[in-house]
Amino acid sequence: MTRKHTDVGIGHPYPIGATVQPNGVNFSLYSKNSTQIELLLFLDAEDERPYDIVVLNKKHHWTGFYWHVFVFGLKAGQLYAYRAHGPFAPGLGHRFNPQKVLLDPYSKEVVRPGAYRRHLAAASGDNVSSAMKSVVVDTRTYDWGDDLFPRHPFSKTIIYELHVKGFTRNPNSGIQAGKAGTYAGLVEKIPYLMDLGITAVELLPVFQFDEQDAPEGKTNYWGYSPISFFAPHREYSSRKDPLGPVDEFRDMVKALHKAGIEVILDVVYNHTTENGAGGPTINFKGLENIAYYLLEDNKEAYSDYTGCGNTINANHSVVRRMIRDSLRYWVSEMHVDGFRFDLASILARDEFGTPLVNPPLLWEIESDPVLAGTKLIAEAWDASGLYQVGSFIGDRWSEWNGKFRDDVRRFMRGDEGAVQNFASRLLASPDIYGHKKRPAEVSINFITCHDGFTLNDLVSYNQKHNEDNGQNNRDGESQNLSWNCGVEGPTTDPAIEKLRVQQIKNFLVATLLPHGVPMLLMGDEVRRTQLGNNNAFCQDNKISWFDWDLLEKNAGLYRFVRLLIRLRSSRGLSEEYPDLSLTEFLQNEQKVEWHGVRLGQPDWTPTSHSLACTSFSSADEFVLYFVCNAYTNHMDFELPVPQNFKRNRWVRIIDTSLPSPEDIVLLQDAKKVTGPYYQVQARSIVLLAAL
Repeated sequence: MTRKHTDVGIGHPYPIGATVQPNGVNFSLYSKNSTQIELLLFLDAEDERPYDIVVLNKKHHWTGFYWHVFVFGLKAGQLYAYRAHGPFAPGLGHRFNPQKVLLDPYSKEVVRPGAYRRHLAAASGDNVSSAMKSVVVDTRTYDWGDDLFPRHPFSKTIIYELHVKGFTRNPNSGIQAGKAGTYAGLVEKIPYLMDLGITAVELLPVFQFDEQDAPEGKTNYWGYSPISFFAPHREYSSRKDPLGPVDEFRDMVKALHKAGIEVILDVVYNHTTENGAGGPTINFKGLENIAYYLLEDNKEAYSDYTGCGNTINANHSVVRRMIRDSLRYWVSEMHVDGFRFDLASILARDEFGTPLVNPPLLWEIESDPVLAGTKLIAEAWDASGLYQVGSFIGDRWSEWNGKFRDDVRRFMRGDEGAVQNFASRLLASPDIYGHKKRPAEVSINFITCHDGFTLNDLVSYNQKHNEDNGQNNRDGESQNLSWNCGVEGPTTDPAIEKLRVQQIKNFLVATLLPHGVPMLLMGDEVRRTQLGNNNAFCQDNKISWFDWDLLEKNAGLYRFVRLLIRLRSSRGLSEEYPDLSLTEFLQNEQKVEWHGVRLGQPDWTPTSHSLACTSFSSADEFVLYFVCNAYTNHMDFELPVPQNFKRNRWVRIIDTSLPSPEDIVLLQDAKKVTGPYYQVQARSIVLLAAL
């Protein structure tokens, strides 16, 4: 039984959202064109009806397009939602529907009842019995203790992209009962991350998302279907109380920081789970559709630059503020260290979808003082052909270098015409970024990520195999620049297996040796496979989960990655020069000398599949000789005479053709190389050092 609540005050339009104060909670909500708002109060996520309804009217509760009310006696943990009255006039861009229960766009937590069904939020009729609810959160009560942001410079950063649930959900993860697949479960695996040597985890979306936004019978696993830009995904929390996810997420961040690991969030500000005209009404669509989304000229259809049915109107003043408030919240209250912006080029479009020369939102993010110490990474493209790698706006942004991925794949596969671009990628892509005189760290170097083949599958499949997604293998990228080494899928042929491991090591060296910021995909270090699925967004099962048995099965490869990271991060290259690391090399074109099989004679022709170079450290006391041979036969490369070095001899650090543990060693364990030539095996990489 509901009643009109009498113990209320007028409230204030600021702060936006639900704010706990000493004697109650202030609620504020933007909705310019609504005529009336109802605040619904619930006791439990499973409640089919609110226990109280507070009716807001324009005379007392509306100031400058913001609805506001103060409810005395409420506390943190209170569940609430809204109904919005107003015109349902799609031709004018309005989709108000008082039958739909709406989340607060500034929700700090969201609860979902067991009866929630996505289609009920899209169908006609009242959905109160199945609707999600917002939760009042007071972030001031958490004890951060002596937590410090690690603040690793980009030049010292090694990113590990992982899925919070998939990292520990497999039964063989060894995580204690009830915590597998959660923020708390990830904490238990911090020793693994420390042993591997990475400095930052990049978490796939942890904003609350709709797991039902997937093909029938499937689950949205990746999380690129946001509901709220402030709330941590509740299903990743082992705690079931209303306030559990916020504190468990912060416990995770604090533990990672204590281990010296930064937390970067993959954020999705380009679209929401509400999709197009036929999609559900959950919050934005029902509160101020015309402000939150880009609409076509007829206002009924949604502009879709994302491939997900709608596009956020990111440069609208109110939406801009919401995105900045969200970013500030995750930094100031949740202590995250940076953000990777999914389809970031969307944020450069105006209300008509036209790319802006100086997009206000991107400049505001870059210059925001709260975000001043954070890492900003752009996926500098969108789903409608806007590709801005090398031309993304601003001075602070780093970029996922999609050209690095493609050009390295082409070279390793043995494509013609690939050698010159490959050489440029080794030098942090000066052809892409040199015109702006940007530092090398603007380039995020990666071969694989969540979207596409794993590294194992890149060398095991020529074609995608997405049949399990239920879309007749139509989904996912068809041009993967992959090579199966002779057999499609798993094989017991030892020669093919050896070649695949060798190619994997080649890709890892090409990722971790060059200047720029390397990024590794979860599980690539132990040959995690998705069985050829290159679009596992709906595979919440062992196809996507980390298989911890692989750590023992592929211990040699894991060792290779560990030592490669140590070499890069100056923890193993030289005891005599403890600050010297592989990042000293390939960062200055003036200190790189290119070769072919003969010194000083690089082969840049389209038919070339190899290159070599010597690279000098800043003071010239250390020299590396680096060779990549993508031919199908071995080749003898002439070695420079290491005269005038402190040690007038070459030693071998890496040879990807050799078995573990000979394939990589620390400098103190390196073996001397004799003779004027080094035989580089087919499809392999060699790294020699002279000191």
